[in-house]
Amino acid sequence: MVTTSRDVARTAGVSRSTVSEILNGRGHKFATATREKVEQVARDMGYRPSAAARSLVRGTSDLVLALIPDTTFGGNLQSIFERATEELAQHGLTLVLRLATSSPQSFDRLISSLNPRSVLSFLPFTAEERDIMLARGVEVFDTSTPGERRRVDYDIGRLQAGYLIGKGHSRLAYAHLSDARQDPFGDEREAGVRDECREHKLPEPVTLRLGIDRGDALAALDSVGPEPIAIACYNDDVAATLVAAAQIRGRSIPLDVAVVGVDHTPLSQVMVPRLSTVGYLVSEAGHAMVAGIIAAVTGNPDVAVARPFPLQVIDGDSA
Repeated sequence: MVTTSRDVARTAGVSRSTVSEILNGRGHKFATATREKVEQVARDMGYRPSAAARSLVRGTSDLVLALIPDTTFGGNLQSIFERATEELAQHGLTLVLRLATSSPQSFDRLISSLNPRSVLSFLPFTAEERDIMLARGVEVFDTSTPGERRRVDYDIGRLQAGYLIGKGHSRLAYAHLSDARQDPFGDEREAGVRDECREHKLPEPVTLRLGIDRGDALAALDSVGPEPIAIACYNDDVAATLVAAAQIRGRSIPLDVAVVGVDHTPLSQVMVPRLSTVGYLVSEAGHAMVAGIIAAVTGNPDVAVARPFPLQVIDGDSA
């Protein structure tokens, strides 16, 4: 049998409105003994306030909306969201995944229809999106500040280039996904590759753009000529596509074409040759996504303290 607020009120010897006030975050209005008794009875009886009731009281739901960008993250995206889902659930919040919207109008419709407590995004919110959320009473948290996000991507690029240079390669390229909407982090990563080359007094890296497409990859590879080249790739998908193109063209990996990806996806470690890639702890990425929201819900700002986001090269056979 489902326990109701009426059951809690009867057992605690208070009114239903008192139960509602205390269990919906306004217990400061009541004596400590009353508040503690109601909370203890609710725990003992396994009572949980309904989501609908909380929405009416607060004006927002218990939903946290996560926007999935138009890009590729491999299997890591699922692991990141699994960690975020678990952490939010511990605080009574439910994570809902939706594809990122294409315009402020569609974003406004999405927010007004779901009425979320907060919204998560891998990309910084635009000024229009922030205005919409503030107008709708939605708490705004960036998963990281733009500066922090740029720094991580820049460090990825430098790490990739430093790894390739350390393997003896002196002619480098950076491979973006062809559509900028799918490649939101590539510019900073390329900047890291460029600075690493400059620091080692090597030529400027070549810029390549391709889709996860055989024709694109062949054209990109052909464009750099027959000389040996080492390519830092936007992610493992791009790296795997270029490996396939090199094999089709009969070019040796890694002597003629060396590649290093990002994400350390499971597929990267079973393909032949095994891919060299940049890995990171997906559990930390999941925590970073929701830290600000959990801090607000718990009232504990220490929860939101950024934890180290270590990056490491997973040495494979492609570089």
